[in-house]
Amino acid sequence: MSAPYVIRGSVSLPEAELMWRFSRSSGPGGQHVNTSDSQVELRFDLGSTTALPPVWKERALERLAGRLTDGVVTVRASEHRSQWRNRETAAVRLASLLAEATAPPPKPRRPTRIPRGINERRLRQKKQRSDTKRGRSGRDWH
Repeated sequence: MSAPYVIRGSVSLPEAELMWRFSRSSGPGGQHVNTSDSQVELRFDLGSTTALPPVWKERALERLAGRLTDGVVTVRASEHRSQWRNRETAAVRLASLLAEATAPPPKPRRPTRIPRGINERRLRQKKQRSDTKRGRSGRDWH
């Protein structure tokens, strides 16, 4: 890996807690594809990590509950032909996944009132339009 992958702020993915697995990628290829293990599977034990602050860890465990297997989150990458580039892709993907999962919840929306003038103007325009259409009917014509 080239550099520590920052999740957010000063928190980054610890190299010691990352578990790598390599296998052969599917798809087309030449003679080399039969011998190279270019697909990368990156596993990160979210349940027992000490790299994340406790609040972030709780938030991530809650938000990624559907993706976890025994508290472990798995990311797979096989887009590139080289194992090194797939490693980079998987690590970046895991870092962004954790950044998204540990983000603080958005502030609740405060409902706002519609100003009275806007409502009155809308009703006045509706009345004007109604009068215009009523004037088009041919009831009074003989």
